[in-house]
Amino acid sequence: MLRLVYAILVSTISDCTVPFCEFVIIDVHLHHREMDMTSTITQEKKWTVLSSEYLIRRPWLTARRDVARLPDGRINDEYYVLEYPDWVNIIAITTDGQFVLERQYRHGLGNTCYELPCGVIEEGETPLQAAQRELLEETGYAGGQWQEWMTLSPNPATSTNLAHSFLAVGVTRVAEQSLDATEDIDVYLKSPEYVRQLLEENQILQALMAAPLWKYFGQDKKSV
Repeated sequence: MLRLVYAILVSTISDCTVPFCEFVIIDVHLHHREMDMTSTITQEKKWTVLSSEYLIRRPWLTARRDVARLPDGRINDEYYVLEYPDWVNIIAITTDGQFVLERQYRHGLGNTCYELPCGVIEEGETPLQAAQRELLEETGYAGGQWQEWMTLSPNPATSTNLAHSFLAVGVTRVAEQSLDATEDIDVYLKSPEYVRQLLEENQILQALMAAPLWKYFGQDKKSV
């Protein structure tokens, strides 16, 4: 709660007398959280799926076409949905305060750029287990103090999955990389100032990684 005190200057002139000041004290109560924000994500106006047809089902791409009825009765007879497993990414910070970043080529955009360590949650894993495994496999770093950082939808209009971000503070290098057959990942240690500059100059293009990093730099570090 914050109490604001306003001084209101009231000037009056009566019979050519000297203007005077009147000070009024006003209490304003500002609440940091005005409602339970967990209640804002609901299933109101949910569509009814009348039929579905899978167009492709491959390990890295599953696409279906739905016929759906809207709450007002209208029919959307051609709506495409991409099914993916959930993903993880990690803000990993070493014992001396350096960020563990990766550079790898992304064929969709045709660019190589900085990213956070990331990957897919495999069957039977929790998001935390997957994040710790991916960090170790891709960078060789492990340990430290871990906490859930944020969860985002890559694209709620067409994608079924979520991306879980974790903050790992105090990681150390304990092993060599253990990459998949087609992975080509370079690992870098960068200062907080450098990472902040990457964000400010739009050099981190992956939105699911930029968002948790912006949250990190926007937080009061005493609470992290």
